[in-house]
Amino acid sequence: MKWNLRHLRVFLAVARLSSVSRAAEECNLSQPAVTQAMAKLERMLGQPLFRHQSQGLFATPAGELLAARVRRALDRIDEAAAPISPRLSQTATRAQLEALIALRELENFTLAARQLGLAQPTVHRAVSALESEARRPLFERSAMGLRSSRAARALADAARLAFAELDQAVMELAELEGREAGEIVIGALPLSRSSILARAIIAFRRTRPRISIRIAEGRYDDLLRGLRMGDIDFLLGALRDPLPIGDVVQQALFEDEVILVVGPDHPMLDREDLTLGELAALPWVVARRATPTRQIFDQLFEGRDRPESVVETGSLILMRQLLRESDHIGIVSGLQVASEIDLGLLVPLPFQPPDGQRLIGLTSRVGWIPTAAQQAMIGELEKAVRQRSY
Repeated sequence: MKWNLRHLRVFLAVARLSSVSRAAEECNLSQPAVTQAMAKLERMLGQPLFRHQSQGLFATPAGELLAARVRRALDRIDEAAAPISPRLSQTATRAQLEALIALRELENFTLAARQLGLAQPTVHRAVSALESEARRPLFERSAMGLRSSRAARALADAARLAFAELDQAVMELAELEGREAGEIVIGALPLSRSSILARAIIAFRRTRPRISIRIAEGRYDDLLRGLRMGDIDFLLGALRDPLPIGDVVQQALFEDEVILVVGPDHPMLDREDLTLGELAALPWVVARRATPTRQIFDQLFEGRDRPESVVETGSLILMRQLLRESDHIGIVSGLQVASEIDLGLLVPLPFQPPDGQRLIGLTSRVGWIPTAAQQAMIGELEKAVRQRSY
């Protein structure tokens, strides 16, 4: 939805003052301009935002809901824009901020224009207008391309979160009318793509069949960045200890066991007296660095001779294949390989890590307020965890 930020600021003024005339005076606009802006906003949203009474204009439930989200969105932009220029928050347009976001991400005018579907001069003018208001460059130009300043990065990141907040407003307004709109984006780490997430989606679909669900997959660092930028609503998977950064929060759902597994013909399966020294002499398949599973592997051999033959991978498919066709030892979530163990394709070793527990749960932004649909999805995930049979 193509929001007009100036219209949203006028909307907040009308909602706060309950008066078109006072809002017009505060925003330095004519009364007809304010009236037209509110009418345009109501047409775009397809809902009345104000009730006309003798005492003035009062927000409808839709208006109250929108005002709460708009206030949060604009506060983000205002806070980031204030150190750059006192007037920038009032003059910056949505198109200018979208150009800033694309250029901050891609650091190239041609690529930014292509991403936005615009001509390069259009993007250049949008960013130049912001720089003109700031009275300083927001990007450093060099032979290597563009590099955004700290202020530009802060404003671009704030604008992305503001636009995500406005997307949530659209979802909530649709819910208010009994409609379904918008998209839920879940950052899914490997374990979460098991039956837990599938069961939650199936249950969610029974009550909200038309809301789009997108599963973002990838490395934790990439998913965390998407979460912090507002591209992802929440992450589902192994929690980090310590917390990677202060602007996210974690909610534990259940405890998972990390186990050592091998193929069914592994020579160590008949050994009940296995030692770490013997295991260290064998080849291993381990998770990538800085993951909870890798931390358990590192703790297992802390102060001891470590395995010299190690394959590091984030691919569970590759790990499974190596374990089934060789004498490698894998360290992996028991939940992730539960089906292979049930089928006899993989077998837990007699020796297991003494401290192999890790927490699985949700990660979200500090201060994030989920919509009813997003909260319903989280509720289904929590229900799927309670009903799990493993």
